[in-house]
Amino acid sequence: MTSSSLMFTVRRCQPELVPPAAPTPREVKLLSDIDDQEGMRFNSPVIFIYRHKPSMVEKDPLKVLRHALSRTLVYYYPLAGRIREGAGRKLMVDCTGEGVMFIEAEADVTLDQFGDALHPPFPCFQQLLYDVPGSTQIIDRPIRQIQVTRLKCGGFIVAMNWNHTLGDAAGLRQFMTAWAEMARGAHRPSIQPVWNREILMARDPPRITCNHLEYKQIFSPNTIKEEDTASLVHRSFFFRASDIAALRLLVPFHLRQCTTFDLIASCFWCCRTKALQLEADKEVRMMCVVNARSRFNINNSPLVGYYGNCFAYPAAVTTAGKLCGNPFGYAVELVRKLKAEVTEEYMHSVADLMVIKERCLFTTVRSCVISDLTRARLSEVNFGWGEGVYGGVAKGGAGTFPGSTYIVPYKNINGEETLMLPICLPSEDMKRFAKELDEMLGNQNYPTPSAHNFAMSTL
Repeated sequence: MTSSSLMFTVRRCQPELVPPAAPTPREVKLLSDIDDQEGMRFNSPVIFIYRHKPSMVEKDPLKVLRHALSRTLVYYYPLAGRIREGAGRKLMVDCTGEGVMFIEAEADVTLDQFGDALHPPFPCFQQLLYDVPGSTQIIDRPIRQIQVTRLKCGGFIVAMNWNHTLGDAAGLRQFMTAWAEMARGAHRPSIQPVWNREILMARDPPRITCNHLEYKQIFSPNTIKEEDTASLVHRSFFFRASDIAALRLLVPFHLRQCTTFDLIASCFWCCRTKALQLEADKEVRMMCVVNARSRFNINNSPLVGYYGNCFAYPAAVTTAGKLCGNPFGYAVELVRKLKAEVTEEYMHSVADLMVIKERCLFTTVRSCVISDLTRARLSEVNFGWGEGVYGGVAKGGAGTFPGSTYIVPYKNINGEETLMLPICLPSEDMKRFAKELDEMLGNQNYPTPSAHNFAMSTL
């Protein structure tokens, strides 16, 4: 059975609310002005996959995880509440203690039957995370929706909608680690969560002090074809160490010390722009997500325990003609400069901009966004069954914006460490993207594993 033809049946119990295991404060907590911007108001599906472990045969992962979740929510009690919207579209958490949505399920499939398809796009993903009515909304709904699916082989899959207004990848990792620690018998999380959203509230009066090209609004009567989400397909591309080395050889000597992130982000930007066949004079943007935790000096300590959103995505801007017509080093030079733009002042300026411009959305026209999830190490989350076979995003694209992607660490079926780039594009553009990437890497047979060629309609 091939991954593209894999079909299986999932039997689900009725969704139920899992509340904190002990009483928690009944209060209302404001989200920061970074948290509640328009670009964060979506649920991001993430997935964690675990193999059978003989020493755990007496333990039911569904019961273990459910019990541990209720204990974890005592510490992360805002997640058991509900998001409300106040004046000026300000978001807040009503800490009601109602709980998160939890679904127990069983599937008539083994991990081995997935073959090398244990990465985005996942076959039958809609079976692994049930679409509870209203689950795409974030206001007055459970903040977390989790489905734990037991497999025939004894392994299991944890799929979850992560409400982005409550936290970023670092926050997700912190919560998942705490949940896993409780599942392994800990009495409390090793890192105590802190709210501290006031750190990233707008100043009084708000003032924009930095240049924010990522929020420059472009109004065009001719929206680009990539926004036709009905024709989107999902596909993952993989970068081996040899591929990174090939990209590094394409840049001039003074850029050879650039990071792997710089290379992959630039490669994605160039190949995607060429695939979209944009007119040469059209402005294009690459926005790079930068974790700003280390940019703050609060009591001489980083934001330890902070699980809210603490990042910005500064934009590199050029024209399609310049990006595609110049050597690869041109794009790398633009991308590598972005990270230095994010300072504590930059973050305050973004928060102020959100208030002044009514929580506007980032620029989506001819734009793309890339996040580095390698440091989140989500596959290392261990509930007692060992590290995951996979841990990370369930697909490319964030919310309703298809131009976003992530760099995810991935170990293939042969045990080879690679970096994965899940993306979504219209079908014909995806074919051109693959061709452009082939040529850039100098590998006409790329990608070699059959799973790399597996494309699926919008998940």
